[in-house]
Amino acid sequence: MLVSAWDDRLAIRELTENWALWRDAREWVLFRTVWHLPGRMMATWFQGTADEFIEVSRAGFDRGVRILHFLGGSTVDLAGDRAVSQTKMTISQRALVDDVEVDVVCTGRFYDFCERRDGRWGLVHRQPIYEQDRIDPVNPAARLELDPELLGRFPVGYRHLAYLQTRLGYTVKADMPGLAGPELEALYARGARWLAGASAQELSL
Repeated sequence: MLVSAWDDRLAIRELTENWALWRDAREWVLFRTVWHLPGRMMATWFQGTADEFIEVSRAGFDRGVRILHFLGGSTVDLAGDRAVSQTKMTISQRALVDDVEVDVVCTGRFYDFCERRDGRWGLVHRQPIYEQDRIDPVNPAARLELDPELLGRFPVGYRHLAYLQTRLGYTVKADMPGLAGPELEALYARGARWLAGASAQELSL
């Protein structure tokens, strides 16, 4: 059966939607199927394989960590059995910061390195791009005072998310790509090399 580029784009979009729905619903067996193992997940608070991500996500939920994902539009660049997919997304996390319950909302893109193996598309590497975020008390009457020194350690695109996660005890990666800058340009260059046929090992995926 002839598979069109449209079919490929739909299959890759489905991967992205399944990732968000199955991860937030904690459907871990299904979630694992969106990856080509070992896969690699990059996030502010975690960098490692898909299986490791499942374990830390499961453990975090059991400890009360609440992170949700919402998706927007997407675009897919295809090159045979390779693809780079970008999807608008919002990460939402609720937690206590200095005894004040807050919501942090971070808007950006999922930048995904995808590959078709044995006829099936899967994620090889996911690198979020963090573009803009904010923090709000769940109770509008609550007073929240942030430590400016801690807030200033992190890039503008995810500094409030990093602040919350640091307060929760996570070590947050401080050089994730944002709306602009050398990290974003380096990511785009890796994506172009992936589409041109560079191996995952060459690209440290």
